[in-house]
Amino acid sequence: MGNLHQLSILLHILAGSGALIIGMIAFLARKNTKQHTRYGFVFVWLMAIVVITALFGVFVFRRNTFLLVLTMLSGYNCFSGIRAIYLGGQQPRFIDYLVPVIVISSATYYLYYINKIGLYWSPAVIYPTIGALFVLTIYDVCRGWMPITFLQKSFIYEHVYKMIAAYMAAASAFSGTVFPQLKPYSQILPSLLGFGWIMIIFISLRKRNLPKKNNQLKQVY
Repeated sequence: MGNLHQLSILLHILAGSGALIIGMIAFLARKNTKQHTRYGFVFVWLMAIVVITALFGVFVFRRNTFLLVLTMLSGYNCFSGIRAIYLGGQQPRFIDYLVPVIVISSATYYLYYINKIGLYWSPAVIYPTIGALFVLTIYDVCRGWMPITFLQKSFIYEHVYKMIAAYMAAASAFSGTVFPQLKPYSQILPSLLGFGWIMIIFISLRKRNLPKKNNQLKQVY
């Protein structure tokens, strides 16, 4: 069992480091190109490995329970960001309701669990993270009642926000692990940088015309 745990940690570290590198390349690549799609595809799979190994460590080996909430946020953002491109402004499918309900239910149980066992956590990290997860999942569940015209105009913004948020959540978990002596600032700073990055991209998106559907990305995902 010890060897299995060590293997899980190794995969988590390698996938997480790779996701931070590949994700940055994907973000810097010109959008609507094969390069952006290719690196984005690799980033998603690396993030999937990060989430799976993190959940494995928490539930099987009872390690790093504190990072579970960051794992849920980064994993769900990544999933929902890809779904935004896949749907391309169309009405959500069943899976787009099922996954956020599961995630928010897990987050609610997480809060109950850490309070029950008396685990100390940094309010400056946990509350904003849980809050962001609640707002995101509630928004996604409510998309079925939103006008199609709004969904078609907003899906690119959704994709940008969610993918960068996924990246920054992973970066927060990484910096919090590597620089524990600087907590909570080592976890808060990546989120602040990511928010500024998102605002810059949103402003640039408003200055140019975007296609209503990215068929190339839909075919990949």
